[in-house]
Amino acid sequence: MNITSFTAIDFETAQPKQHSICQVGIVRVENGEIVETYNQLVYPPDNYYWDRFIDIHGISPSDTKFSPIFPDVWEEIKHFIEGQEVVAHNGAFDFSVLNKTLDYYGMESVQFKQHCTYKIYKKKLNVLCEEYGIQLKHHDALSDAKACAELFKMHLG
Repeated sequence: MNITSFTAIDFETAQPKQHSICQVGIVRVENGEIVETYNQLVYPPDNYYWDRFIDIHGISPSDTKFSPIFPDVWEEIKHFIEGQEVVAHNGAFDFSVLNKTLDYYGMESVQFKQHCTYKIYKKKLNVLCEEYGIQLKHHDALSDAKACAELFKMHLG
């Protein structure tokens, strides 16, 4: 695999409905180096959260009550994803979240090449970060995306 540039993504959600993004984390890697990061809290539909999800990521309605809705965030991040090599840890979740959120807001999905560090390493993100000495604030979208980017860079060699 001769990939030198890619985008690592991570989404946190406010509740089980996958269109309930409340945080976006993006890391852009070009020629093996992180060149840009993006971290944004997002106002999920009705700013509605499940307590269990707040317990996981620490984001609550008071944190996102003045945050942009996803369509506004999408305008800022679409270029990181459309037509790109995109990696996530547990991509089945993150790629589904993206598509379901775009669908919820009546927006067109985009084409990109999907990679998953969970499928590559077959271990949880926090376990891998401990094993490889990668800094992680688990369930912070930017931190998770940075860790995923580091793991994918290692995989690419």
